[in-house]
Amino acid sequence: MILAVDQGTTGTTCLLVDDSLTIRGRGYAELTQHFPHPGWVEHDPEQIWESVLTAAEQAIASAGAAPTQIAVTNQRETTLLWERDTGRPVHNAIVWQDRRTAVRCAELPAELIRARTGLVPDPYFSATKLEWLLRDRDVRGLAFGTVDTWLVWKLTGGRVHAIDETNASRTLLCSLETLDWDDELLELFHVPRDLLPEIRPSGGTFGEGELFGATLPIRGIAGDQQAALYAAGGAKATFGTGAFVLVETEEPAPHGLLRTAAARLEDEPPRRALEGAVFATGAALQWLRDGLGLIDDASESELLASSVEDTGGVYFVPALAGLGSPHWRADVRGLVTGITSGTTRAHLVRAALEAAAYQTADVLEVMPPLESLRVDGGMTRNRWLMQFLADVLGIVVETAREPEQTALGAALLALGERRPSPAGDRFEPSSDVSELYAGWREAVGILVA
Repeated sequence: MILAVDQGTTGTTCLLVDDSLTIRGRGYAELTQHFPHPGWVEHDPEQIWESVLTAAEQAIASAGAAPTQIAVTNQRETTLLWERDTGRPVHNAIVWQDRRTAVRCAELPAELIRARTGLVPDPYFSATKLEWLLRDRDVRGLAFGTVDTWLVWKLTGGRVHAIDETNASRTLLCSLETLDWDDELLELFHVPRDLLPEIRPSGGTFGEGELFGATLPIRGIAGDQQAALYAAGGAKATFGTGAFVLVETEEPAPHGLLRTAAARLEDEPPRRALEGAVFATGAALQWLRDGLGLIDDASESELLASSVEDTGGVYFVPALAGLGSPHWRADVRGLVTGITSGTTRAHLVRAALEAAAYQTADVLEVMPPLESLRVDGGMTRNRWLMQFLADVLGIVVETAREPEQTALGAALLALGERRPSPAGDRFEPSSDVSELYAGWREAVGILVA
């Protein structure tokens, strides 16, 4: 029985999972986000820990069984700094969404960073957050970590200071080639090496943790997107507010995509993946609901989209300011084209759903060819969208049976097994929509011209 801890941006989910990946117990605790200034986003590190305890207690109680080991998956890039002697945080955690270091990122050597890390200089990643935390501060006796590091520290009572490879690869401080801290990058960001945790494989052992009076091995840690990729079996798209598309490959990253470490078992060689991010998929439906009042609930979108034969020539192009999008542009806003007097709310809703599929196709077009794609997340409940996605991609689209793929990926790592999590529905390509996709590309061309 594995306690799979999924520590996210707005809350923590804990699952008690058996070795067949059946969920026996579940718990959830909300996490407060703090916004001390415009563009700043923070968490209280102690509340992160308390949310894990609350959700874990609920999961164990609902299962009526005790875990035998702990696995962790977490929001990536969020940055914490604490005192080694006391374990007391010296500042709130700076969340991955935080933009306070944007000016600093504009000054950084982009080519060097991309060559060493597979990433781009952006406040999204950890290094400039850590650099900001270290300003005017005596670094002696301090410890840095991402959320996984913090939870391992708390579980082991400070005996283990470690980070897994997938989280380390999102810091801008780790060489993607060696999967070790890079001295030139440490110098660039003014980070002493003795501040940093030990980097370990995702499927490795991270010590013995104490939880509710029991001593449990901690095994299996990965950042949330890489954990979901591991559960998917090597290629996945997660649809939520936005979409994260990851494909495991050793190929170099083409323009617009990021390269990152993929989760591996302890006895496997290092693995890497390409990542593309789409920032507005479910967010587009949220805007149609909250901004325009065209729908009362996102679940209406399936029926509305299927009620019309097409969009009537309408294309919905969200703003393209997404890291890892091949059309990434930080200076453009969204666009809706083709509106006529005959355009209805059904056409606009369908266009927004189609846009989610088109953007996914744009990302996959510059990745290695796939025979199928595993998908998870809230939008995968929309069967119309899943069928349209299969048509646009021209490959099989397979949903995950269980929505909690990040937690199941961590559980699989803890089990030391490389196999996909149980599948749900399967969608085969059934229509030629190449002309519609060509129209989308034309609309994108208008936006970025």
